[in-house]
Amino acid sequence: MTNRTRAVILAAGVGSRLRPHTDAVPKPLVKVNGTPMLHNALHQLSELGICEATIVVGYRKEAIEKSCGRRSEGVEIEYVYNPIFDRTGSAYSLWLARNTMLAGDTVLLEGDVFFEREVLERTLRTVSPTKKNVAAVAAFTEAMSGSAVELAEDHSVSTFVMNQTPAQAQARSLFKTINLTHLSAAALHDRLVPALHRAVESGHRTAYVEQILAPLVENRELPLSAADCSDTRWFEIDSEADLQLAEEIFRLPPALALSDPSSAKLAAGARR
Repeated sequence: MTNRTRAVILAAGVGSRLRPHTDAVPKPLVKVNGTPMLHNALHQLSELGICEATIVVGYRKEAIEKSCGRRSEGVEIEYVYNPIFDRTGSAYSLWLARNTMLAGDTVLLEGDVFFEREVLERTLRTVSPTKKNVAAVAAFTEAMSGSAVELAEDHSVSTFVMNQTPAQAQARSLFKTINLTHLSAAALHDRLVPALHRAVESGHRTAYVEQILAPLVENRELPLSAADCSDTRWFEIDSEADLQLAEEIFRLPPALALSDPSSAKLAAGARR
């Protein structure tokens, strides 16, 4: 990875399902075993040589700015404010960070995902001259629901499928999106940023990022490869139950967390 690769972290949401934790702090600052989710993300980025990040803030933005400052975990930080964070989806927040995306290759992250280094490292390791756009995914388990993808034989993403239950996803052998994606400068400039702009201009401001990516991928306008991270530790934290499960996963030694049948369903999880 070169220093030209930047990160965009979406951290504007209210996090209402994680109350009372989010009454005092924004969701990305909620701690997993003592470490705020956002600090963990910045640390993993820095460890792999990504030293510039744009954080899109909204709810309790001052808390994030105070916690991270202009430099945290070795990452230089720029903030973009979403003033209508309580009425817009993740796609709108991402559109606000378009200047960063137009500057070069970018790693897109949701601020409520707690993950170990291997998730990001494997995603970046999958990037190559023929696979410039890569999304981290994991096999669907009973702990998951929400957005999913179907993979082609070459491990490229062929279809996005929204609002999946575990039974629906497992019946189709779908993979869960981890909400960590590397996109090339060309894909951002030619495809994603224009698509975000069209959505915003048309008034479609509550969309998720996946809903913008889906038609681009399915129409083969934006080729997207998958990095299978099923055997890594990560968790998307939306609720108190999610937080407890995440702390259990990251409290256990990695091998036990991934092999113990009683905790296997926790190896990767997300609810939207």
